[in-house]
Amino acid sequence: MTVYFIGAGPGDPELITVKGQRLIRSCPVIIYAGSLVPAAVLEGHQAQQVVNSAELHLEQIIDLIKAAHARGQDVARVHSGDPSLYGAIGEQIRCLRELGIPFQIIPGVTAVAACAALLETELTLPDIAQSVILTRYADKTRMPAGEAFDDLARHGTTLAIHLGVNHLEKIVAELLPHYGADCPIAVVHRATWPDQDWALGTLSDIGKKVAAKGFRRTALIIVGRVLANDSFSESSLYRASHAHLYRPE
Repeated sequence: MTVYFIGAGPGDPELITVKGQRLIRSCPVIIYAGSLVPAAVLEGHQAQQVVNSAELHLEQIIDLIKAAHARGQDVARVHSGDPSLYGAIGEQIRCLRELGIPFQIIPGVTAVAACAALLETELTLPDIAQSVILTRYADKTRMPAGEAFDDLARHGTTLAIHLGVNHLEKIVAELLPHYGADCPIAVVHRATWPDQDWALGTLSDIGKKVAAKGFRRTALIIVGRVLANDSFSESSLYRASHAHLYRPE
C-alpha cells in the first residue's frame, strides 16, 4: 500500500502528468483538495472512496489514510499545482513516517509555470533576471527571518508571490523602493481555469486595475522586468558562434 501525493496542476485537467492521471484512475481511495482541484481532474477514476479534504482537518485525513492502509489500498492524495509548494504535505508526510506508511510524491505543473505561459513570457532572461523567487504573503503563517519582502526585493529579480492579492497595496509599498514605480507586475486569477483572467500593469497602477477586476483570492502576483522587456541578449545555447557537445565548432 502506498500514498501518492499527486500534483494535479494549476486547474486545466489536461495539465496533470500522465503518471498522476494513471494513479488517480487506478487507486481505490482518492482524497483530493476540492477547493482547488477541479472535479474534471478525477474523471475516469474507479475509486471505491472519494473524499474532499477541504472539509477535513489533518487528523481526519490521516485517519482515512490509516484505514486505507489497514485494508491494503493505495491512496491518491491529490493536491493542486505541485504538492511541494504550499501544499501542506510536510505535516502529512511527518505523520506517515511516524506510522510507517509508505508514500511517493508525484510532481505537478506549478501555478507559476501556468501564469508564465498565459503571460507569454520567459521568467529568466539574459541580462534581466536569472533567478525566480517564489514566496508568499505573511498572514496566518509568519515568514522566517530574512524572508520579508524587503529582504527578497533587494535582489531585484523575478518575484512570484502566492496568497497575496488581498494585501496588494502593502506588497506594492514594500516593493516600490527596490523595483521602481515603472516595474511591470501581473496579477493572474485562476490561471488555466475556464474563468481565468489577469491584470497587467506597473507597480504604480496595478492596484486600480486589480480593483476593477475584483480579484479577491486564487490569484498569483508576478513582479519583474522580464514581463515587458525586449532588450536582452541572446542566450549562449542557440548562438551561432557558441559551440558545444551537440553542435561542435
